[in-house]
Amino acid sequence: MKRHALIGFLLLLALAACVKAPKVPEPAEGPTLTERAIPELAAIDSLMWQRPDSAFAQLRQFAASPQADSLDVFNGHYCQLLISELLYKNNYAQTNRAQLQQAVPYFDSLVLAKVPEPVEGPTIIEGPPRQRTAFLSARAHYINGVGHYEQSQVAEACAEYLKALETMENHFQEKDLTGKKARFMAYTYNRLGELFSAQFMMEPAIICLEQSLVFCKIAPTSPFGVSNTLMQLGRQYEKLGQKEKANEYYEQALEALPIHQGLIYRDIITRKAFCDYQLGVGKEQPLDDLRQVLAQATGEAEVLTRYLAIGDIFFEEGLYDSALLYLEPIFEHDENLARKVPAANYLRIIYDSLGYEDKANECMRFLAKPNKSEGENKALVSQLEGLFQNYLNQKQEQKAAQEKREAVLRTVKILVPIALVVAAVIIAIIRKRGKKHLAQQQQAHWMEQAALSGRLKRSNEKLRDVSKQLEASLAKNSALEAEAPDDYSAFLNTPISLYIVRLVHEGQFKAKIDYLIYKDSALSKEQLLALRDAAKNHLPRFILQIRQEFPSLTDSDMDYCYLILLGLNEADISALMQRAYTTVCDRSRKISRIIGANDSLYQTLRDRLSER
Repeated sequence: MKRHALIGFLLLLALAACVKAPKVPEPAEGPTLTERAIPELAAIDSLMWQRPDSAFAQLRQFAASPQADSLDVFNGHYCQLLISELLYKNNYAQTNRAQLQQAVPYFDSLVLAKVPEPVEGPTIIEGPPRQRTAFLSARAHYINGVGHYEQSQVAEACAEYLKALETMENHFQEKDLTGKKARFMAYTYNRLGELFSAQFMMEPAIICLEQSLVFCKIAPTSPFGVSNTLMQLGRQYEKLGQKEKANEYYEQALEALPIHQGLIYRDIITRKAFCDYQLGVGKEQPLDDLRQVLAQATGEAEVLTRYLAIGDIFFEEGLYDSALLYLEPIFEHDENLARKVPAANYLRIIYDSLGYEDKANECMRFLAKPNKSEGENKALVSQLEGLFQNYLNQKQEQKAAQEKREAVLRTVKILVPIALVVAAVIIAIIRKRGKKHLAQQQQAHWMEQAALSGRLKRSNEKLRDVSKQLEASLAKNSALEAEAPDDYSAFLNTPISLYIVRLVHEGQFKAKIDYLIYKDSALSKEQLLALRDAAKNHLPRFILQIRQEFPSLTDSDMDYCYLILLGLNEADISALMQRAYTTVCDRSRKISRIIGANDSLYQTLRDRLSER
């Protein structure tokens, strides 16, 4: 349940600095893809996916800093997006609604901007600029849908969730939907599943929850994310009356749990116990299971949830006196209509059968209170069905178009090699015939000259001398090439070196900040191999000398040497290699000790390069 009132107001005041970002006029040619997130906001964003409470604390600190008063347009909207996301992830109501709704079209405009993407060197984890901006746009639509849902604007929320999915699916291939992006897809599909389930639209709910399950298995939303999604799927089949299938999902949910305790575990046991009862196993075992989870319940809401399940079984068994013990507290004290309405229905029937006319009338009056009319409900369901069907149709059309493009590519991949082989064969035949004809002419000429001058033997000897001279010349050139100096400047200007230096410049990595916060800036194995190749290509003699003089240096030690030669310090290496700062310092001291560095390790390595 969202906490409002004083807490929400205080949070809004704490984040006011971000809201006051000045409105900088946008360029006349429109938005571009070169906007950059400042390191402070990027670090908060990265931390949010692992520890939202810590990220929220950092955001409040940032909001109180002078820097928050001078954000440009991009970072101002980015800050509002983070505020909304962290309010939601920390269970607070959305207090910056107006500012968020300005951010949504802004990020959309960046995605639609018809400008060339800047060249940025090697691909990084977040992908090209347009993909990074598309991810922000999708997140903005998702959290805007959350705000609509908090205000009971169900259709608007559904439209925003679907827009978030469309944005992701239009800009990312399935293989790219991993990590944060996969988790985001799981969140979005799960929200849609819950929305449809609340409107008793079980089939759309099942489609969305099954998709959520796929992405949750790729990147779990929590240790209990898979189990919770399986339980929600079982609930949909239970509503459809498919008790056996529902029970299968409940059993899978229990198997997927890392530990058999906690709220999710008790919820699954509750649903499974009631499902077992409906499948005819009797009332004793289900009631025993429900009493056990009731004894472990924490909080009034959970107690009343367990009461409803127990009271339901007693009602179905006709044990009305026992049912009253569990159903009356729900009707008298619960404000949750999902529990209070079914409890009131059961109680009305029980009171009628027992002759409690006043109490039966009280239940009837509650049930007759004006809620949404049947016509309004039907209109909402029809609107939601239309939105979802339109989304499915567009997705199917895109899939068909993609399959068509892939079929064309497959055909091209088959035909082009065949054409190249045929062309190569034809060229080879022509060359072979030409060479054969030329050889025949040369042989006839040589034989004719040898017969006329008698110098065939001496010509062969001269030919051997020329061959030896050619071999000696090639050997001499190879030796001269081996003596060529290392090209340190070329090493610094390789694409991977330039990328790493730019990454450090943008990241502004700090030694006192936990290196895990910079996880998105970590170098991949492929990028480290690219750095090694660059060193081997441009610093071969330096590497050979170091390896020969100091054989105890490992490949990993050499990687540190290459990074140091790029001018990086221990804080930079800690962030890029995802190692603790103290560990990196220990590694630097070890290398310095091995090579006998009297000066800084960087200067020592540079001096060795200069010697070459």
